[in-house]
Parts: sequence; structure tokens; C-alpha cells
Amino acid sequence: MKVAIISGSVYGTAEEVARHAASILKTAGFETSYSPRASLADLQAFGPEAFLAVTSTTGMGELPDNVQPLYFAIRDQLPAAWRGLPGAVIALGDASYGDTFCGGGELMRELFGELGIREVLPMLRLDASESVNPEADAEPWLTELVGALKG
Repeated sequence: MKVAIISGSVYGTAEEVARHAASILKTAGFETSYSPRASLADLQAFGPEAFLAVTSTTGMGELPDNVQPLYFAIRDQLPAAWRGLPGAVIALGDASYGDTFCGGGELMRELFGELGIREVLPMLRLDASESVNPEADAEPWLTELVGALKG
């Protein structure tokens, strides 16, 4: 199964989590595509059979600048070929921001919903105020994701 990984990061933490996720998925036998600067054309050329979005949150609950062009391109075109595919989201945020905590992840979940991508696991919320190693904190959830995608 081919898993496309999309990431949005401000300071690089979400990119590190996305790279770690790609490594775990590859070890489990999946083919992955991950580039922090991927375009819609790149994703379509890969021919994804599943999606993982890993994104931090910035501002008032928005997506980081680096993922916005891809997000808007996907939202504008809503590729029909992706309807029904499995997907999941890892959101990074800081709970001290209250209502906007993991807002970037919520935006990706909404986009996946508009695309008809099936959420195979509840969104993982990683809290920067509690986590010193988000890559390690994501591992149990990623193990569950591997099982959900293989199931």
C-alpha cells in the first residue's frame, strides 16, 4: 500500500514526526511518499492508497505556511480518486492556547472529510507543553495505524 504523508511545520517538529512516521510505515512494508514541499501534482503522480497528515498549528489555529499551498490546491480540486481511501491525522499543538489547540490538525481532518477520506484512527493530539519527544510519543498510535491500514 502506498501512503502519502503530508506535513505542515513551523519549527521542524512536525517534519521530524512525519519522517519518523515514514520510517515506521516503511519498516511495516508500506511504500511512502514524504516531502515537506510536496505539490498536488507530486501526490497525484505517487498514486496514494492512504494518507497521513502531520501538522503543527500556528497563529489562531491555522496551518503552517509551508503546507498552505498544498492544502488550498487539494481543497480547490478535491481529487475524486481519493474518495474512500483510508487516512489519519497527527496534530501538534500547545494546550495552553485553548480553543485553537491542534487547530491545524482539525483543518486537515475537515479537508479529509471533504475528500471522502475515511478516518481510520481518531486524530492524535501531541501537546508541546507536555511532550519532550513527540516522535516517541507518536509510536503507539503509529503502531495502531499500521494495524488499521493492514486490516
